[in-house]
Amino acid sequence: MCIQMLLKTDRVCVCVCVCVCVCVCVLQDLDLAAVYVSDAQYNRNIFFDTSPQAVRLYLLYNHWVPQVLLYVFILVDLCLAIFEDPAVVPLPVWATMLVELICLSAFTTRLVHYAKVIPRDKFWKDPKNICIIVIVLLSLLDMMIYGALKATDHNAVRWSRVLRPLLLVNVTEGRQLRRAFRSIRNALPQIFLVFLLFIFSVLMFSLMALKLFVKRDLKTTEGEPYFTHYLDIVFDLYVLVTTANSPDVMMPAYNANFFFAIFFFLYILVNTYIFMSVFLAVVYNSYKKYLKEEVRQLVRAKRHKMARAFAVLQERREEGAEPVVTRDCWNQLVRLVQSDISTAHRELLWSVSDDKNQGKLAFVQLADLLNIQVITMKSRPHPLQTLCPALYLSPPSRLLCRVVQHRAFVIAFDLIILVNAVFIGLDEEDPVIDAVCYVFRTIINTLIRIGPTILTFGQLIVVIYYIFAMVGMELFKGKVRYVESSDPQQTDCGNPLLKDSAFANRNYCKNNFNDVVSSFILLMELTVVNQCSGFTAVTHKSARLFFVLFHIVVVIIIINIFVAFVLEAFSVEYSVEKGDLQTSLEKKINELELAVAQEQQEENLVDSMETSDNDLGSGQSAKSKPALMFKIASKRKKPGVSVCVCVCVCVCACWVLKPGRTSRLWSADVCETEAALWPPRCKKLEITERRS
Repeated sequence: MCIQMLLKTDRVCVCVCVCVCVCVCVLQDLDLAAVYVSDAQYNRNIFFDTSPQAVRLYLLYNHWVPQVLLYVFILVDLCLAIFEDPAVVPLPVWATMLVELICLSAFTTRLVHYAKVIPRDKFWKDPKNICIIVIVLLSLLDMMIYGALKATDHNAVRWSRVLRPLLLVNVTEGRQLRRAFRSIRNALPQIFLVFLLFIFSVLMFSLMALKLFVKRDLKTTEGEPYFTHYLDIVFDLYVLVTTANSPDVMMPAYNANFFFAIFFFLYILVNTYIFMSVFLAVVYNSYKKYLKEEVRQLVRAKRHKMARAFAVLQERREEGAEPVVTRDCWNQLVRLVQSDISTAHRELLWSVSDDKNQGKLAFVQLADLLNIQVITMKSRPHPLQTLCPALYLSPPSRLLCRVVQHRAFVIAFDLIILVNAVFIGLDEEDPVIDAVCYVFRTIINTLIRIGPTILTFGQLIVVIYYIFAMVGMELFKGKVRYVESSDPQQTDCGNPLLKDSAFANRNYCKNNFNDVVSSFILLMELTVVNQCSGFTAVTHKSARLFFVLFHIVVVIIIINIFVAFVLEAFSVEYSVEKGDLQTSLEKKINELELAVAQEQQEENLVDSMETSDNDLGSGQSAKSKPALMFKIASKRKKPGVSVCVCVCVCVCACWVLKPGRTSRLWSADVCETEAALWPPRCKKLEITERRS
């Protein structure tokens, strides 16, 4: 008997162990599939190890807390330039080095975490990992050399500071920034060919200018010879392309003979208007070409991730049948990927995915379905229908409802709001200020629509500015100083070489590279574009190469790529149509009678999927529960009076902000969905009342 009881106990234990192992395997498969779907949803293309431990580390790696901490350490590392020599706020060398050492330790920890996630061969073949390792090692080497030289009272240069912004590019989260750099790299060959033609044109015009003016003994306003040295002419005409020295550069020749103005007009026409426009056209064409290829690669990577998720979860119900993912498994997967999604929304997505029983083909669209923003609304009966159903259902009440829902009533109401906005504008004490507020708010709304990608190009500008600022501080620090003095004759910017120069007389002394803040301000001025005569006067004429290189990189390349992005973004914004998947989802909403525009709500799919987690209460019957309604957030409206009114009534914005007024203000809520490079957007207009 005892032996039999022991045998039975052993069998039970074995069964329990087997069940536990099966459950653990199922949960591990769900976690792995959820990671694949999440990567496809957010366009992450990382070849991670599929072991359970690596999957858990990968989930921790993609958590928002370590990502935020990483960017905090990068920001602190970049801000160290404020406290390092030449400093805005000086700190001891040991303090800045200690902070930098902590930041480098954080970067190393993040890199080691990443190495634990992906296979070793993939890690060492990834260029961005090699770049981070090189940056950390060079920074440590520079810190040791700099500390040793400072300890022995020798001059030292922190040359590794130019590498700091490259961390923004090479971290895993810098995908968009790397994509921007790839756009620059792809556009460079065509830009180089046009740039050669542009330089040839500048050289030819410079040669003609030398032949025209070298023997006329003309003088500049400073009393120096005018257009007598070929390289000086080349630089002055290059600056003229930026219009920074216009019309000063042409005035001596124009004063001598007004026919010489024709030469400068032709030069500006050819080089400023034609060649600069050709630069933009070449960049835009290259941007669109490689943009399509990048989108194809992103789509292929997304499909590959979804196919691997399907391979993990697939089951065969019958011999020879196609593999499928069961409904229960699909629901658990969606809960893991997007835990905040409601049961009703999840059932709606399942009905779309399982509409044609396409198996794998339907499953791979899950990431795209999750990226479609669906607005869930609770449809409750009108209060009058509850309190006084006879009055609400009477013929006059139904007639009034039809009138209000008619398009003519909507147009009339928009016209009333428009007239109201006009009278509010006429009531202003200063209509010009109100018009300026309208223009300002229109520009801000436009920037908000493309804001996320503008931030990417903002990071790109910061990277370039930081590199040029670090180089500029080492080249020109202390050469130009701002000296506060009450003596108007002291106009040398702290350097005798600038005594009575145009740079000093125009009070440009604060435009210097004496600290990182002043450097960034000066580089911003050079972007739009200022002259660099003061720095060439205190160093050498070869210093012009630094400023010319900055203009080529920032203005000709990066700014043109940014303009190309804006053009393409607005083109997509106003021309893209709904995709097949979004149309299928909208069609399914209409088939299930769940559309927001549906007036009569009958017993439908939502009634059968209401549970306690829908936040609709648990004590109501199915018929008494308020139904959930859906609409696609990215559905586009045809332009009409409402759109015109939305633009016009922005004039009321300044009026609303004044105290003692009450008005109605149209507010635009921008709904965003994930996409390959930038999300398609829509506007959801709502009327809100604002009181002082």
